[in-house]
Amino acid sequence: MMTMTAMSARDLVSEARASVDELAPADAGRLLAASPTVVDVREPGEFADGHLPGAVNIPRGVMEFKVDEHPALTERDRPLLIYCKAGGRGALAARTLLRMGFARVTNLAGGYDGWVQAGRPVERDPAAC
Repeated sequence: MMTMTAMSARDLVSEARASVDELAPADAGRLLAASPTVVDVREPGEFADGHLPGAVNIPRGVMEFKVDEHPALTERDRPLLIYCKAGGRGALAARTLLRMGFARVTNLAGGYDGWVQAGRPVERDPAAC
């Protein structure tokens, strides 16, 4: 049996951030020009309150189980832009997607909050307003 060192959530997120590409909201234009699949890994209620335009919602807690059945994720070499509220869940999700064979995964640094603070456009579910 392998002995593992205990890690905190902060340690896990730091480790994930070190192993994935991250892009600030101000720099996202060049990636968005490549028409990536934008994946919001927050919970459905968070998504309904506001999300990046064109994003699909695949919550982090079920992502590994939903990837293979989600129509937006059929091409593993298509660019992906992953985000959450502040960047931590997004980094963990991005690292997992890389391990699952997705070749071009980028985490949005600062997440949805950073996106909004940068004055970037959002969409809202009319039923949530």
